[in-house]
Amino acid sequence: MLTTPAAPIAFGGSPIDRADHVRGDPEAIAALMGTSARLLKLDGLDPVMTAEGGLVWGSLADAEGDAELVFLGLEGERGCFAQVLPGIPAAGAPSWNAMNALEAGELAAYGGARALVGWHSRHRFCAVCGAATVLAKGGWQRSCTGCGAEHFPRVDPVTIMTVEHDGKLLLGRQPRFPAHRYSALAGFVEPGETIEEAVAREVFEEAGVRVRDVEYVASQPWPFPSSLMIGCHAFADDPAIVIDETELEDVRWFTREECVDALEAVAVGEMGRAFGAPPKHAVAHVLLKWWVERG
Repeated sequence: MLTTPAAPIAFGGSPIDRADHVRGDPEAIAALMGTSARLLKLDGLDPVMTAEGGLVWGSLADAEGDAELVFLGLEGERGCFAQVLPGIPAAGAPSWNAMNALEAGELAAYGGARALVGWHSRHRFCAVCGAATVLAKGGWQRSCTGCGAEHFPRVDPVTIMTVEHDGKLLLGRQPRFPAHRYSALAGFVEPGETIEEAVAREVFEEAGVRVRDVEYVASQPWPFPSSLMIGCHAFADDPAIVIDETELEDVRWFTREECVDALEAVAVGEMGRAFGAPPKHAVAHVLLKWWVERG
């Protein structure tokens, strides 16, 4: 029987009420833009943080004159907003400092804002006709000024999976990883695929391993730029590995003891003896911990 992780997952659990019922009501949004409204301060797509490591919120009076204001939702009775400025990056590297410093609720609030603001910066023009688009529904839609097409924030599904064989776990590393670090294999879900099919295809493409009995474990919003990591676990009957060296530098099987050691080491900022585990804010870390604790 599948048991999902009990621990919080980074970027999940935002305290902001998304308030879908408000988005399509321009008068309601305008009423929320009063003196009590909060504006999330961003430096490009990175959060502005206090010396203590918290998010910085201002008022709408702090917004730039040429900014589009995106309605993030409600915190109690107060409206929460973020601004989309011309020239901000359409994407960017993960905000590691924010992940290490922000508490869970603030990290989730920031992650949602980053994904939404980044989407707006990438969709200023219509993908159908090329005309300019304008913000609609409080920032949860862009409408084309030419053909009238409606565009909505997208989320890209990614499968990320551990694979088990004979009490060992299959992990791999990309060349860009820190030395000695290994993680779960991962890849985007392609058109026409189920999650289970995507898991099987990605593992076979990257490691040459056929899998069966795919289980869902947990998911994680990943706002770099806007993915949903779908954490899964699967089983293999044949441990033979054939590495796709265009994707991965190495793939190996690790024992449960090696995984326990790696998780204990990363908790104190160190590398394990056999490998370095993914950091705690990655869903790959959650998958490893789930597998170890399942026994």
